[in-house]
Amino acid sequence: MSERILVAKVGLDGHDRGVKVVARILRDAGFEVIYTGLFQTPQKVAAAAVDEDVDAIGLSMLSGAHLTLAPLVVQEVRARAGDIPVIVGGIIPEPDVPTLLAAGVAAVLTPGATADQVVETVRRVLHLV
Repeated sequence: MSERILVAKVGLDGHDRGVKVVARILRDAGFEVIYTGLFQTPQKVAAAAVDEDVDAIGLSMLSGAHLTLAPLVVQEVRARAGDIPVIVGGIIPEPDVPTLLAAGVAAVLTPGATADQVVETVRRVLHLV
């Protein structure tokens, strides 16, 4: 499998343990994973996605700013690179999921998602299953 996934932390959220776990889960499932680090802007994430020629982007959101930042990432990615799917995971309340999907997010992983669900979601979004 040669699919490349960029995982990122957008905004001022300084918690990165979860995104590092997700990066390992995806790596162990055969994906090539690029982690951009903490405190990224939507513009930096989109630029990295283009530079790294990724197949999908995973955003880890714990700060509560997902309704603002995730749609901005989708907009920046579409403006620069077309239709790279953006998957959002983290502390996302169920009532916010439809809003994120309507804003162009490809999939949302809510608290408690298992490793298998993470991998299945990425494969589904990339049409690998």
